[in-house]
Amino acid sequence: MGMHSGPVCRFCRREGLKLFLKGTRCDSPKCPITRGRDTPPGMHSFRRGKLSEYGVQLREKQKLKRIYGLRERQFKVVFSRAQRRKGNTGEAVLIELERRLDNVVLASGFAVSRKQSRQMITHGMIRVNGRRVNIPSFLVRSGDVITPYASERAEKLVAAGLELRKGRGVPAWLEIQEVPPQTKVTQLPTRGDVPIEIQEQMIVELCSK
Repeated sequence: MGMHSGPVCRFCRREGLKLFLKGTRCDSPKCPITRGRDTPPGMHSFRRGKLSEYGVQLREKQKLKRIYGLRERQFKVVFSRAQRRKGNTGEAVLIELERRLDNVVLASGFAVSRKQSRQMITHGMIRVNGRRVNIPSFLVRSGDVITPYASERAEKLVAAGLELRKGRGVPAWLEIQEVPPQTKVTQLPTRGDVPIEIQEQMIVELCSK
């Protein structure tokens, strides 16, 4: 039997940084990164060989997909759109992922995890500019206002999320209001607004082969 009282995010441990895949657990002392564990998951530690260039590139891509909860097909759609845009493809990928409605709902504190955020959206609990949007991949635009639907269940989930969110920083491109709960997109995010540690150019090199 394991020694931990709850689920441990093995991805955080493997990548050596907080991915916030377990919601509030990444903010708690139980987070393996906070505890300073420097060994891989499992009963026996071992030495890892040096990754090849391809291995490093693939690892960055897989890490990005895990953080934003994307399947391979979904990632390919995002990457294809980013390639068609002017400018840096890697930055375009990250900015689009930040603009997704499920990411904005999570960043706003309306949900405690990406999974819960998506469930709230698909169940019709989130509105954009007063209209229900049930597509997690919906891309917000500058000026959009995101609010929870006026229902008892939605209000309880949002209240719990906002309470747990206290103390976290607010993304510079979002204006978050707790009473009544709403988030306004004041501008589109830039590469500097992406809070994760990722080497996007490696992903571009891998996917362009």
